Amino acid sequence: DPYTLQYDECGKPGRYIHLTPNFLLNDNLIEAYGPRGKVFVHEWAHLRWGVYDEYNHQTPFYISKEKRIEATRCSKDIKGTRGVPSGNSVQPCSIDPTTGLPTETCQFFPEKNQNTHVSYMYVQSLPAITGFCNDKSHNTEAQNMQNRMCNYRSVWSVIGSSEDFKNSNLMVTPPPAPQFTVLQKGRREICLVLDVSGSMSGYDRITRLRQAASLFLREVVEEQSMDGIVQFHSVGSIIKHLTLVHDDASREELVKVLPTSASGGTRICEGIKYGFEVLRKDDQNTDGNEILLLSDGESPVDCLPQVNSSGVTFHAIALGPNYAPEIQTMVDWTGGILVLANDKVDSNGLVDAFNAIKSSDGDLIQQSIQLESSGLKVNSKDWFNGTVSVDKTVGKDTSFLIIWETTVPEITVRSPSGKVYGNAAFVHDTQIKTSVLGINGIAETGDWTYSLLNTLSTSQSLTITVTSRAANASVPPLIVKAHMNQESSNGSRPMLVFAEVSQDGLPVILADVRATIESSTGTIKHELQLLDNGAGADVFRHDGIYSRYFTSLENNGVYSLKVRVQGQGDTARLAVRRHSRALYIPGYVENGQVHLNPQKPSVADGDQQADVGNFSRTASGGAFTVSLVPGSPLPAFPPCKITDLSARLEEDRVLLTWTAPGEDFDQGAAESYEIRMSQDFELLRRNFAYTQLVNSSGLTPKESGSGEEHHFFLDEIAIKNGTIIYFAARAKDKESQNSEVSNIAQAALILPPADQPKGVNVLVLVLSVTGVVAAACIIASTVMCVKKRTPAIYA
Repeated sequence: DPYTLQYDECGKPGRYIHLTPNFLLNDNLIEAYGPRGKVFVHEWAHLRWGVYDEYNHQTPFYISKEKRIEATRCSKDIKGTRGVPSGNSVQPCSIDPTTGLPTETCQFFPEKNQNTHVSYMYVQSLPAITGFCNDKSHNTEAQNMQNRMCNYRSVWSVIGSSEDFKNSNLMVTPPPAPQFTVLQKGRREICLVLDVSGSMSGYDRITRLRQAASLFLREVVEEQSMDGIVQFHSVGSIIKHLTLVHDDASREELVKVLPTSASGGTRICEGIKYGFEVLRKDDQNTDGNEILLLSDGESPVDCLPQVNSSGVTFHAIALGPNYAPEIQTMVDWTGGILVLANDKVDSNGLVDAFNAIKSSDGDLIQQSIQLESSGLKVNSKDWFNGTVSVDKTVGKDTSFLIIWETTVPEITVRSPSGKVYGNAAFVHDTQIKTSVLGINGIAETGDWTYSLLNTLSTSQSLTITVTSRAANASVPPLIVKAHMNQESSNGSRPMLVFAEVSQDGLPVILADVRATIESSTGTIKHELQLLDNGAGADVFRHDGIYSRYFTSLENNGVYSLKVRVQGQGDTARLAVRRHSRALYIPGYVENGQVHLNPQKPSVADGDQQADVGNFSRTASGGAFTVSLVPGSPLPAFPPCKITDLSARLEEDRVLLTWTAPGEDFDQGAAESYEIRMSQDFELLRRNFAYTQLVNSSGLTPKESGSGEEHHFFLDEIAIKNGTIIYFAARAKDKESQNSEVSNIAQAALILPPADQPKGVNVLVLVLSVTGVVAAACIIASTVMCVKKRTPAIYA
């Protein structure tokens, strides 16, 4: 399917649209997807306006408040029929006795000619569809992602509140023709523009610059790229014109001219001016070229117009807590990357920053992959130990870089087969305090261990960085991308941390993903485990996007993000992207006849083992700023919204399940739950606090991310055929702050019709409907009873 990578909050833009080659080239798919332009509108709405799909493959049908089986869609005015494709015919659907809904083979076939024109976010392929569901046509009962993510708002309500529509006027003339820019891959040309002002002599920064830049030039920049170097203080100068990188000798030619001393003032634009000169040298043009700027201090910046019109992509590394704010502007305008590095040697921040500046041409085979980046302040005569996993997708040009603060440690690196590499196998550079081991050929697959012994009588900081490249040009490597959801925060809302783990475009699931957030001063450090469980900050379960809220926004400053990923070969899986994509209809009804499209192959979620072996990855996620409003109290966040509440009737009992939120969004454990119920969907949605209370005083919230389960008996409500009950919940923290009200879960009791298809048990049917995938693990339950003659339910 064409799809949009989308995993942020409602109304927030997606990452990109992927129109698959098969979709673009195969005209036979137009019957199932609709015209390509309409598919693009569907995906554009995901990408630009942050709306979600109005269908649901996991819950394609639901029971309406009118007690009818309905297809999950918007609007409800879309007509069609249910059926099960069988060869060239369609058979009646059976009812599943355990759910009361049509069985999983049942599909909905819309009529080709409709009397409604909405909605693109349900089925864009029908000729009549020309718009989006608005507040009048929106189907709030549908168990889909739009209702779950956008709190039952219509698609048009979300679009209308976007910046595109807030202050715009309706067009009275036809819109202008769209303009497209076609980008073609070319040779990468990049110029390092390096700050050598007097402040770079402090904290041994000039040495650290040479350490990290040496790794960049030796291991990170791609073969056949063109690289130049400029240095600047109060004036700039060219120290190396563009040089073709084609072997080790050409790389060393660049490394040996890296600056060795620092003095003078700081004028960033002097460096940029000479960077432009270097890039123009070959073809008098800078379009499509790159500048990597490193600076540690503030500077007058009067060259923003030249930067904006240059066509150059600006990347920047801000070293230390002070840097010119215009650097952020340059990066934003040109689509570059801003990375922060502090002065703590054991954070390895500067090395990570240079590693983050990779080519954006999409050629993963040529890119350097960072497997390990770790550091430690090691006490006298103590060890720094660790493991890095080399998987089957990497192994070429594998390099171990050890950086030491004072003197060379005793080094032991052991391969999976037991081969030992000691100090004699490393190349030591005492001037820049590095030790490098290059592995010949393709590195062994498996777990490599390292042990660094500090032989000094005093402590010293040690770091290790392991990089590699794809082992085989036909097998794309497993990669990690990390970022925050925004570049700055004033503390009014928590930030979100995202890490995408994938191989060849497929999500990698069941990995262990950890994020480190560190201040520019190096004095504040936070560790978070990122989750892919479809709850809390995470939108979709098992989509390879690992997420968490970052709520520790008590201190102003600039922070950096770093993500570490570990995977076990017998656990990690490759999944299929199932969300934010155009709907493929199985067929349509015309003149009373069902016309079938070719059936899509069924792919089970997570059924493909990630056959790469154990793997390790680290990635930089850039920088962000916390700027609290002066005089305002420190942020105090409530628990996050429960998004996967599920309800099921079990004879005369109800079972509710959900994933626990935290005390502060998805951190810690909430103080209590408030659960309510009603037989009126709209009453519960609009007036949660005025509906019937379920006593949950005996239910102690578990740690965020844990599975919750709650049983209770129904005595007040007579259970009979057609009974439908709706449930919702919210969590409360120690400061009595309430979360948003959860999704609404439905439980119903349905007796099968008299014409129930043969082969189906016609005893009492129990229905359970939820808008999302239920919590992954079910923990202990609490059994509660309903006392009579009371408006609440008590234990």
